[in-house]
Amino acid sequence: MKNIIKSTCVVFAASLLIQSCSKFDELGTDPKSASEEQVEVEYALNGSLIGAQMNPDVAERSFVLYWKTGGHQHREDGLSEGDYDDGWTTAYYNSVSGWLNGVNLAIELATKRIGTSAEKPYTKNLLEVSRIWRAYLLSEMSDNFGPVPIKAFQGVNPEFASVKDVYYYILQELKEAVANIDENVANADGLSNYDPAYGFNYNKWKRYGNSLRMRLAMRLSEVDAEKAKTEFEDAANSGLLLTATDQTFKVQEKPGWDDLTGVMSREWNAQLISATLNNLYINLGGIASADQLPDSLQSHIKPANWAGLRFLNHFTQKTNDPMAGYWFDGLQNTIDPRAYKTFIIPGQFNNPDFCAYPSYTSDAKTTVRSLDDFGNVNAAFTWNASAVGDWGTKGAKNKLYNYEGTNPRLALRFRNSTAQRIFFAPWETYFLLAEGAERGWTTPMTAQAAYEAGIESSFEYWGVSQYLGAYLASTAYNNAGTSVAWNHTTEPPATHTMNYKDGYTGTAGTVAIAYPVNTLYKNGSVRNDHLTKIITQKFIAQVPWLPLESWSDQRRLGLPFYENPAVEVPMQTLPALTTSNYMTSNIQFFPQRIKYPSSLGSSNAAGYEQAVSLLNGQDAILTPLWWAKH
Repeated sequence: MKNIIKSTCVVFAASLLIQSCSKFDELGTDPKSASEEQVEVEYALNGSLIGAQMNPDVAERSFVLYWKTGGHQHREDGLSEGDYDDGWTTAYYNSVSGWLNGVNLAIELATKRIGTSAEKPYTKNLLEVSRIWRAYLLSEMSDNFGPVPIKAFQGVNPEFASVKDVYYYILQELKEAVANIDENVANADGLSNYDPAYGFNYNKWKRYGNSLRMRLAMRLSEVDAEKAKTEFEDAANSGLLLTATDQTFKVQEKPGWDDLTGVMSREWNAQLISATLNNLYINLGGIASADQLPDSLQSHIKPANWAGLRFLNHFTQKTNDPMAGYWFDGLQNTIDPRAYKTFIIPGQFNNPDFCAYPSYTSDAKTTVRSLDDFGNVNAAFTWNASAVGDWGTKGAKNKLYNYEGTNPRLALRFRNSTAQRIFFAPWETYFLLAEGAERGWTTPMTAQAAYEAGIESSFEYWGVSQYLGAYLASTAYNNAGTSVAWNHTTEPPATHTMNYKDGYTGTAGTVAIAYPVNTLYKNGSVRNDHLTKIITQKFIAQVPWLPLESWSDQRRLGLPFYENPAVEVPMQTLPALTTSNYMTSNIQFFPQRIKYPSSLGSSNAAGYEQAVSLLNGQDAILTPLWWAKH
């Protein structure tokens, strides 16, 4: 009998199969030496599905430090400043290769057994489910690196395919796989245990496949519009989309240290709110903090049009963050109702969702920090976020702006490995439909109906549906100059007047705060059109589970507005960003991809050279992918 490892020529297969080893235990067989005939298709697929949830080591490096940073879902240096770590990259590259190997094994086994005595009634369906899952994994890998192998992990060094070829391949795979699934097939008892997402509910897999196809088709909107439109419309009008809560592609996390441990569980990752997200939250929807917060916090709410305390000697102004230079000494007057659910107010220790990580220090509960040459500042019951970058001497004197206990931090429910990790949710389907309709593509809903359904779906997830009606009607502008109401497309004025106090003298004043000019989108002339509204809402809804999608949307469209890293001191990793151009936006100010691991060049020199040639640029963080803005 052929050995599994000999069949696939990759050791990863055996290690993945250990995750589905209960059946091998029953047989008294070591999964690493199991023969091909002893391995069921569902074992291999299950190994890939579970593996892709990421163990804490891989999750910290890719999901948290790369994706959440590139997607501006939290405040983190590193990738956001054009830097990277080869060890982190290697951990993810090897892992995603292993997950692909596992699903390829499932496809290989199913293909061989169809038409033989080993075929089961559901074998063909498992083949198609595996093709859908492989399409996702290929897109994930390509959206990180660019060119990747389509047909790899077969025992020889693979050939790399261009990003265009990868996308054309996976779009065709999704179309065929969904069409081939037979929903009427009955599963064997216990089969559902090998699918942690859907329990092999084939209707849900088809819905996921179609919505995933819409996501990946939309990725091509700016570079291959006709292909994007054709693929998108075919999937969008299939009648089977992921539109209900119980159709969400999600996997239950669990405490411990294995592939099902929470992706955001490492205690030393602070995961503070980003300035990008904060600028989107503030004032959006016009919902008063007074209506959201308990009586104990009412006295900390500041008036409308309050900018805060101005500390020009301690807070950078060399960024296009509209609130640069100010410390907000209280709670916002109005804010998106999802904000207080996602990030917890500093000092709100009685909130059951307050995250005190790391548990081995008191940092998260330390709210008093100093500004050198000024004194201590108490950040309890305040709401702040600051740009990344090099703050120079101002940052050296400021112990307040990036400290764990002085900024809103991600809620405990996402940190303690008790949540369900979401890979695709109904709100994303609706926002994709809204964007497609806005582009004039044929969709089953109007753009407005889909947009509002996406917001409703997100509000349902967060448990804030009581605010939905007022929120959808709001014409209030957030800090980026965008409002919620679909029919309110009036552009904000160039500036708006706010009150502040000089933090050093206490002198009151007024200031004209400019709405940011996002030159990546329509040359900065538009802040409140329909597409900006759609992507703003999509960005907020995807927090914290889908940072790679948020990063991909920003790379594709230049939306939502990303503030530039501060450049008090020039950064070698972002050489194009200078003290003379930091008020403009440029793709060279933001990471565009992950470099290949250094080991690839030595283990597969020809493949590495091929991959770089297909990039049409250097193997560098700032090289845009084929579908991204150039």
